[in-house]
Amino acid sequence: MLKGSNTPVPATALHVEVGRRHGPGVPGASTSALLLAAGKVRSAADVVHRDRPAHPSGAVRHAGERARGPLAVETLSVDLPRVEAAIERIVFAVSADGGTFGQVPDLYIEVSDPVTGRVAARFDEVGASVETTLLLGELYRRQGGWKFRAVGQGYDNGPEGLAAAFGGTADASRPAAGRPAPPARPSRVTLTKSAPSVSLAKQGGTSGVLRVNLNWQARQGFSGRGSHRGGGPGDVDLDLCALYELADGRKGVVQALGNSFGSLHRPPYIHLDGDDRTGAAEGGENLTLNLDHRRELRRVLVFVTVYEGATSFAGLHATVTLRPQHGAPVDFALDECTVPSTVCALALITDDGGDLVVRREARYLVPERGVSPQRTVDRAYGWGMNWTPGRK
Repeated sequence: MLKGSNTPVPATALHVEVGRRHGPGVPGASTSALLLAAGKVRSAADVVHRDRPAHPSGAVRHAGERARGPLAVETLSVDLPRVEAAIERIVFAVSADGGTFGQVPDLYIEVSDPVTGRVAARFDEVGASVETTLLLGELYRRQGGWKFRAVGQGYDNGPEGLAAAFGGTADASRPAAGRPAPPARPSRVTLTKSAPSVSLAKQGGTSGVLRVNLNWQARQGFSGRGSHRGGGPGDVDLDLCALYELADGRKGVVQALGNSFGSLHRPPYIHLDGDDRTGAAEGGENLTLNLDHRRELRRVLVFVTVYEGATSFAGLHATVTLRPQHGAPVDFALDECTVPSTVCALALITDDGGDLVVRREARYLVPERGVSPQRTVDRAYGWGMNWTPGRK
């Protein structure tokens, strides 16, 4: 699984395994499960770890740690039918001891059937660096069933950051002296359906620039359709775009079509860096906002269109990362596309008293016959612009 993605899991007893490579110079780590009601633990009893190995309900148990060759593996058992109705999510966190997770190789979380051993979910592309506590994944209720989400969100202030985020004290990840928890300082923020919004000001992003990156890759078995200009068969050309409305009411679009690349230092204070045809993680499409003029931006809708090489987003995996010059990066992955969509609303950035709030949209739209993707997203979000055909 990739960060931010989710998958259904059987609503039965499950085996959750957190593994990592151990050895000289590699920090130790400890795993905990937090049972959340309305986004918080109700008491210390809702935090299960190796020194408090069982939840009072019996729904979650920590079975200890063992060595498996070069790996150290912690296991937890989760009996989903026994989870209390008030519990909406079970979050699995891991805290490093004497280092950061950038020093811990081969970190993963895996959910499986304890009887058959069949793997229901596995997340091992965590990409950690300075974090000392990581939210690896979560089980959450969805339409009468359960799903697992690969989270990968980290904190650089250890168990205290986790405690501040979910309530309780610093023993949310491991036993520690109880003391007031300082505000959480996430090293990055992953937006999800259950937590779709974040304030840039609260992350420290109040000046400088905000860089929005889109990269993508074809899933195994994907075969793109359509013409290609440069590159091999199956190459897909996605275009990152932005609708904007300024504080004075002016509206417009930044996109490669019509060479409407915008400007960073004059209205609309948004600039499209170029037109990428590869989707490579180190490149992709990039859009930059000038946060020094954030009070002049009323709202910005970042969206993506399929320009050529595919008939929809189905079979593609795309990831969006917003990197403020100051503050924590914000990222999210797009869900699987199950409709014939050629345009997807990614993120809505709105003014809130001079602060900019980023909301994950990840909304696939299906244009009507004869209606352009740009006009489709305009109608969906009520921008009210007049559109003419364009080329790039």
